[in-house]
Amino acid sequence: MFARRVAPVTLSLAQGAIAQQSRNAASLKALKARMRSFENMKKITKSMKMVAAAKLKHDERRMQMAQPFVAPVQELFERLPREDKAGPITFFGMCSDKGLCGGVNTQVAKLCRIGIVEEEGKGNVAKYMGIGAKGTAALKRLFGDRFTVSFEECAKVAWSFAAASLVAEKIAATNPHRLKVVSNKYKSVVAYDTVGADTVTMDQALTMDRAEFSKAMDVYSFEPSIYEVWTDLHEFYYAAVVHGAYLEGAVSEQSSRMNAMESASKNANEMLEKIGLQYNRARQAKITTELCEIISGASAV
Repeated sequence: MFARRVAPVTLSLAQGAIAQQSRNAASLKALKARMRSFENMKKITKSMKMVAAAKLKHDERRMQMAQPFVAPVQELFERLPREDKAGPITFFGMCSDKGLCGGVNTQVAKLCRIGIVEEEGKGNVAKYMGIGAKGTAALKRLFGDRFTVSFEECAKVAWSFAAASLVAEKIAATNPHRLKVVSNKYKSVVAYDTVGADTVTMDQALTMDRAEFSKAMDVYSFEPSIYEVWTDLHEFYYAAVVHGAYLEGAVSEQSSRMNAMESASKNANEMLEKIGLQYNRARQAKITTELCEIISGASAV
């Protein structure tokens, strides 16, 4: 009689132990899969950091080689007098085609968005031109009707002054009244500034006071005269501005990607340690449960 009463209780305890073991096994399996995924993520981010570091050195060398070529042209046009006049304005955003590089593209798009809203608030017509798919994706939903020209997938071929000249031709063809180039200025491996630089347009140069214009340009000698070569010189200026801004943006992108991948590797390592601790606790709990069952079975015998 007592045997018949004890048997169902023993059977239910055994079933509960089996269910507990199954749950522990499933939990251990899930934790092991998560640990494996974080290990793979850590390897990927570490590799991407190494690739970004190699590209950073290459892009930084190209930027340094281009500076003596670009800076004199920009300094020449910086001598021209500037007047803050109302009128249509074109924002030229310098972004990239790839992500996973921190806030490099986001900051450029944000500055362009704020500038467009402010200028339209003043009653001026605002247009957008830009390089990079990320800038286009960030602005097209809200300001799709302001787009004039966009250049994408520029990173598929090596950037050169010839590519900058093609972009400059498109800018000159639109003949902007005012032009602001928004780009990232490289400072160091861990820092960059997002700036909007006012660029002298052809329209501004033609409406400039001739006395002031001559005073600014008389320190240079032009052959033939400056008025004959001014159109070609201005297109060359556009190309120099675009070339310099693109190279600085590329260096800022790689440095930001390197820092982002380093942070991602650290986060993956922290998550791996936390999940590893959970896995060890669950494994020890499973072993303890099995030992208790063995001891209980031996005691029952």
